[in-house]
Amino acid sequence: MTGTRWLTDAEQRAWRAYIAMQARLTAHLGKRMQADSDLSHADFAVLVQLTDTPEERVRVVELARALQWEKSRVSHHVARMQKRGLVAREECPSDARGAFIVLTAEGRAAIEKAAPRHVDEVRRLVFDALTPEQVRALTEISELVLERLADAEDVA
Repeated sequence: MTGTRWLTDAEQRAWRAYIAMQARLTAHLGKRMQADSDLSHADFAVLVQLTDTPEERVRVVELARALQWEKSRVSHHVARMQKRGLVAREECPSDARGAFIVLTAEGRAAIEKAAPRHVDEVRRLVFDALTPEQVRALTEISELVLERLADAEDVA
């Protein structure tokens, strides 16, 4: 067995900056979303997944996979959203054990209200500070790491 390949000082600085940025950005955007629209970051994530599908409906298991959540977390969160009228649950006719989560008119109105403010804040905090080359680099880095994660998950 070989020894651990410790991070160099430059890698350590980059890694810690990335972790701090991701945590602070997520927290900031979540607080702003809650204040601006009464949606949590998780509510918004669910609504985005629904609006990204042509039928504005998705199976619970697919939603869990897309959000990287446990199925039980999806079920509990969707139940809370359902009580607020943002989504509905419909049984799947071809699979008695499955269900669809469906966007409601209230959910559509909520995301249409929240999205412009959210995009403005993402633009202000992230993209207005980056050059086009940095945006391309961010995209390339993110896609490369996502590919490596997919490969690692296939092996696991």
